[in-house]
Amino acid sequence: MSAGRKLRAGLIGLGAMGRNHARVLSGLDGVELVGIVDPAGDTTGTLRAPVVPELGDLLALGVDYAVVACPTALHEQVGLELAANGVSALIEKPLAQSVDAALRLVEAFEAAGLVAGVGHIERYNPALQNLRTRLEAGELGEVYQVVTRRQGPFPHRIADVGVVMDLATHDIDLTSWVTGQEYTSVSARTVSRSGRLHEDMVAVVGQLADGTMVNHLVNWLSPLKERSTVITGDRGCFVADTLTADLTFYANGAIDTEWEALRAFRGVAEGDMVRYAIPKREPLLVEHERFRDAVEGKESDIVTLRQGLRTVEVAGAVLRSATDGSTIAVGTGTPSPAGDTLSTR
Repeated sequence: MSAGRKLRAGLIGLGAMGRNHARVLSGLDGVELVGIVDPAGDTTGTLRAPVVPELGDLLALGVDYAVVACPTALHEQVGLELAANGVSALIEKPLAQSVDAALRLVEAFEAAGLVAGVGHIERYNPALQNLRTRLEAGELGEVYQVVTRRQGPFPHRIADVGVVMDLATHDIDLTSWVTGQEYTSVSARTVSRSGRLHEDMVAVVGQLADGTMVNHLVNWLSPLKERSTVITGDRGCFVADTLTADLTFYANGAIDTEWEALRAFRGVAEGDMVRYAIPKREPLLVEHERFRDAVEGKESDIVTLRQGLRTVEVAGAVLRSATDGSTIAVGTGTPSPAGDTLSTR
């Protein structure tokens, strides 16, 4: 890109998330939002960029990159057309609705030599970014367990995937990213209580490559909205609330409890509790800044398509486990050997 020229960006999809992308793109330094694709058009009349009905219309405007925020079932079709036309893409999570579709996207963008990323926005949450830095510095010592809870009311905009692909992919990606460890196995149970085709509640027990135990509880059946990540290690535990971007550390106590019955019940003495004061920038804005920089050829930390593929693989293993009741060794699609239980460290 020549010096001083703004990147020309496009957007595919004007749902709830798409409108947030439009808002950020409209004010992003170094970027001009030149067109949006949505068959319904601009129903609010507030968008600055023209809204066109077909992807071909957007390509005719000339774009350097596009944000794909249409339904998951359309990600492969739209992404492959962008790659074929030499357009870089930031694709909303999950990358695709199946491993095969995700792999085709990875191969298409790599073959074209284009910058492409996945919108796993939790990586840009200030609480999780700060937590990752502290884990890398060894502040927690050995990590024993990662527990996430993600629940809230049903998002009526979602029709083509269940809670595993729509919500649990957040927790799968952030867990691997924060700990720096890949999943090796998962075991899961799902239920559907809303009468929809897909599952609306899932409980997952998993194991990471270093033996860390993982638990995910995810649903869209609760009136309580919760986004919690708790990581326990040999020095205490971190609690990240990604709704408020707060990070709290609960230290193991250095002073013994003299009350014998209480000490036996608690197991670990309570120590200091610290809530960190951290800068809080909007995660979606940071995500767009990082992707813009990558398209401009600058060194930037984006979620690659191969990382997005790995998350889809783990989510697929969760769904297989829930279907047949087995523990799935991630990456092989086969049950773990008999007697191979998940470590609790």
